[in-house]
Amino acid sequence: MDRDQLTEHLRFAAELGVAGVSRDPAWRGVGKGFSRDPQNPEQNDPARVAEQVKKTLPDPVTVFRGAAAALAAVRGDIGDCTRCKLHTLGRRQIVFGVGNPEADLMFVGEAPGADEDVQGEPFVGRAGQLLTKIIEAIGLKREDVYIANVIKCRPPGNRNPEPDEVAQCEPFLFRQIEIIKPKVIVALGKFAAQTLLRTLDPISRLRGRVFDYRGAKLIPTFHPAYLLRNPSSKREVWEDMKVVRSLLQSDN
Repeated sequence: MDRDQLTEHLRFAAELGVAGVSRDPAWRGVGKGFSRDPQNPEQNDPARVAEQVKKTLPDPVTVFRGAAAALAAVRGDIGDCTRCKLHTLGRRQIVFGVGNPEADLMFVGEAPGADEDVQGEPFVGRAGQLLTKIIEAIGLKREDVYIANVIKCRPPGNRNPEPDEVAQCEPFLFRQIEIIKPKVIVALGKFAAQTLLRTLDPISRLRGRVFDYRGAKLIPTFHPAYLLRNPSSKREVWEDMKVVRSLLQSDN
């Protein structure tokens, strides 16, 4: 919603006598400063109320740029990372993350694969193409969400990341989550789900459940690469994504 649309929305709300229409504390205090006064019609003018309320709201463009800048700072902190042994094991580049810095929905995978290592973007190979279709199936576009991995470098032969590699890299993922503040996080596959939830439970036991995680709801589901090998499991992933869609549409 751009600022002109926001102004019209606020004007309509003011005409209805609504002093606040958001969970933001700034909104909740708005009614105290702009209450209706039957002795002062000019003060009650909806256009005036809407304009004054708009001044109390952050510029969405500024907020977006702030989140993008914060993510860029995290990327800068990573640098050409040599914190773990993966930089000596053939990885070409850091694969940081991609998408909307203010996304309500964030996907977290395991680690970059061969295509990702070449292009520098997560989920761009066959599994990534399937992930894009999954995102579109719930009415979103790839650019609406944010996509990252637990670790930022490709392990040799696409093996699972090792504990020392995760220990060095996961703090950067946590900073990404803190900046983006997603409403829902989807953990793609066993490794991502087990790492984020600090559990050894198999993905078959984790999926189908909703976990509270760092201020978000976390939904474990099968990795798209697994679905390419086991297409019959797409039904379970669709059930998980319907839960995701419901959570995104919820006000809670």
